[in-house]
Order: sequence, then structure tokens, then C-alpha cells
Amino acid sequence: MRPRLTKAYLLGPFFLALWTATLTPSKSAEPPSQPPTANSNAGPALNLQASPPTIWQDGVGEGFRSTVRTFSSELGLGLGIATFGSRQAHDFALASLSYGHMMGPVRGEGRWYRGNFERRLELFGGGQYSPSKEWLVGLTPHLRYNFATGTRWIPFLDGGAGVTATGIGHPDLSGTFEFNLQAGTGVHWFVRDNLALTSEVKYMHLSCAGIHHPNLGANGVVGMIGLTWFF
Repeated sequence: MRPRLTKAYLLGPFFLALWTATLTPSKSAEPPSQPPTANSNAGPALNLQASPPTIWQDGVGEGFRSTVRTFSSELGLGLGIATFGSRQAHDFALASLSYGHMMGPVRGEGRWYRGNFERRLELFGGGQYSPSKEWLVGLTPHLRYNFATGTRWIPFLDGGAGVTATGIGHPDLSGTFEFNLQAGTGVHWFVRDNLALTSEVKYMHLSCAGIHHPNLGANGVVGMIGLTWFF
């Protein structure tokens, strides 16, 4: 009996150690550690994209680049004045579309009048609503000067001369063909980097330069407001 007990006591610790080993997870069962990602130790990413082109030559309001073009859409009213020989006040309601292109870089560096010349082509149309209802449409080349103020407010001076077709007749005009003369001032207010709210006031004169008679002319002060895109 004694030898058997001694053998059992010897085998007991062996089986206990084996059973404990089966319950203990091995290190090889652990999930492999994930390799570090490419961005874990990387510094700030480099932005290799080129910055978008700007319309400004040297910052906002510091004058336009020579390649900048413009497109404007405006609405307005013209209040007629019976002056310079005309007998009636001709009131207009007008719509205008125009395309422009800067004429070279900023001029007058260091001067109060620093800015850009811009050539424009305007197509306008609408009607006379007083003293009678008539139609008119015109095409006018313009020369504009935009002042560089260093702000988002860009004032300008503008003048143009073109041709007009109209149904306005006696006593101030006669015939369908007339010329138009325009001179005015206005301002762009940039609500975005390439979009401005444009308002202007100009004097407009219609006459035929004596091609037919009467040629007293129609005159008015026109106020316009709209949007101008710069690209």
C-alpha cells in the first residue's frame, strides 16, 4: 500500500501542472500587433496643389491683373430731363449686359489715381415709359478707369459712345437710328473675391447727329445696379 500512495502523490503534482498549462493562454495566441500607419509618425502633410489664381495684382483692392475679364448684368431707371434743346423729359427702364477686359497692369503707381483702364462692350435695351411707351436697344463701346483703393470698394469713371435703335419720335427724335453718348461714375463692392455688387449713375444722350430731323435729342440721368463677375 505504501508504494502506491507514494506513486499517486508523485503523479498528482504532474497532472496539476499539466492542467494549469492548458488553461494559461500562450503568448503566440495573442493577436499580432498592428504595424504603425503611414501617418502615425509623419509630420504635417505638404499641400502640393497650386493656389487658385487671383484677380488682384498685389492683394485685395490693389489693382487688377492685366488678364482679368469682367461680365456685368444690371437693371436701372433713367429720369429724363428736358435740356440741351429737347422739349420733353424721356423716362426709361433699362437692362444691360456688358463684357470687359483690363488694358494692361496697374497704372500710376504711388499716385492717388492708381488703377486700371478697362475696355467694355455694353448691350442695353428697354423702353420709354413716359411721355409715351416706346422701345430702344443699343450697343456701346466703353472706356472705364477702376481706381485701386486697397479696399473692397473700387470706384470707377466710365464713358462711351455707340449706336441705338428706338421707336421714340417727335418732337425730339426722328427715325429709328440714333447715336448714344454716356458718361458716369460708380463703384464695385466686392462681396466675394470675384463677385461685386455694382452701382452707377450716368448721363445718357440720344440723337442722330443731324442725319434726319428733328434732332433735338433725348437726355436723361440713368441709375443702374447689378452684379459684376471678375475672372
